[in-house]
Amino acid sequence: MEHPHRVVLLAGPSGSGKSYIAQQTGLPVLCLDDFYKDGDDPTLPRRNGQVDWESPLSWDAEAAVETIARLACEGRAEVPVYAIGADRRVSTRTFEIAGSPLFVAEGIFAADIVAECRRRGLLAGAYALRRPRGATFLRRLARDLSEQRKAPRVLIQRGVALLRAEPAVLRRQTGLGAEAARGREVLHRVAGLLAGHPHRSGQSGSSSAA
Repeated sequence: MEHPHRVVLLAGPSGSGKSYIAQQTGLPVLCLDDFYKDGDDPTLPRRNGQVDWESPLSWDAEAAVETIARLACEGRAEVPVYAIGADRRVSTRTFEIAGSPLFVAEGIFAADIVAECRRRGLLAGAYALRRPRGATFLRRLARDLSEQRKAPRVLIQRGVALLRAEPAVLRRQTGLGAEAARGREVLHRVAGLLAGHPHRSGQSGSSSAA
């Protein structure tokens, strides 16, 4: 099925700069982190008695794919707004992609839906952002501290654990079908996708509170 719009999936380790690179494409950007499950969801995976937020099972992949499908077909959808500090969805908003033939969906679990988006004809491209591990660690820690996502001790412990796990995260994401690429490479590939799109009609898009 030919959809009016298609998605570019952008994965990568936490703190690798996915949101920044997604915004640099100039395309509408859907934040896949808003599809995390609520903290009291009984299906959440646990490790050592604590919720394992690094597991893809902590994320609602089905809802994310259905939202992407609606955007691809209709150009707009209601999406959740997730407060990470509160571990829950706090509201919804209307996300619109207007006349843009492509839009970006970015998040640490974006690679988990590559196969399903491809199967449904929604996929334009899929990338796993890579950068030096030390830079990712510092970027992630600064972001999480500034946003007060968790207590500082928890953020530092989590950051060290993610630093060690980063190579395995990238291997997993590329194994799921995302192409490993640095930021400039992603921007170059997305520009090529947009230039070659038969229905190119602009790059405008917006989201507004519902």
